[in-house]
Amino acid sequence: MAQTVKEKEVNHQFQTWVSLNSVTKFSEHWGVAADVHLRTNDFFQDNNFFFLRGGIAYIPNSKFSFTGGYAHMWLAPKNPTWSTFSDENRIYQQVQMNTKSGNVSILQRLRNEQRWQEIIVNDVETGKNKFSNRVRYLISATIPIFKKKTAPSLVLSDELLIQFGKDIVYNTFDQNRFFVGIKQAINPKLSFDFGYMNVYQQKSTGYQYDMNHTLRLFFYLNSSVAPTKK
Repeated sequence: MAQTVKEKEVNHQFQTWVSLNSVTKFSEHWGVAADVHLRTNDFFQDNNFFFLRGGIAYIPNSKFSFTGGYAHMWLAPKNPTWSTFSDENRIYQQVQMNTKSGNVSILQRLRNEQRWQEIIVNDVETGKNKFSNRVRYLISATIPIFKKKTAPSLVLSDELLIQFGKDIVYNTFDQNRFFVGIKQAINPKLSFDFGYMNVYQQKSTGYQYDMNHTLRLFFYLNSSVAPTKK
């Protein structure tokens, strides 16, 4: 008997994503990475997730950094009649490279994640988890568009996320995140980017997709508590 092929379904959603991403150096080559994220549906009407990530960063020079650590997500239920958040635990490893081509700053990041996602059935915790390994590649370009150094720059970025594991059957492709916006320095340590991010995500069924139209505001804090050299 021939298997019925289901037609592709795309669900369009509107979201807001705000985060603070920080690295605090405590010595010449070592630092603490800490991020906090909040994503909501329909522009702050409903929670989508809360997310915390921490780690230790090794920074050998201005071009490269290596970070490893732990992250935790509280994911809101998609069923509007449910109230139980799903917990997700992650361990991650990443390498980041910063280069320049002319006056364009290019950031590339490769991140590997081991994820344990809690399974919720009928608004009840089952005590079971779905495991997956996810690989992410990000490339971002910051392009000056004004001669004045304090003026905002144009940012273009794209991140591809693919995943593997025995529970991953139909959606090895997880999602793609494309961002266009501006980047603005507030002071030498703090900056932000603001703009539109399109998150295209394949669901576990294989034929269902989410197209998330996202208003994104990310802050970046780079500070140091390392003793100054005399």
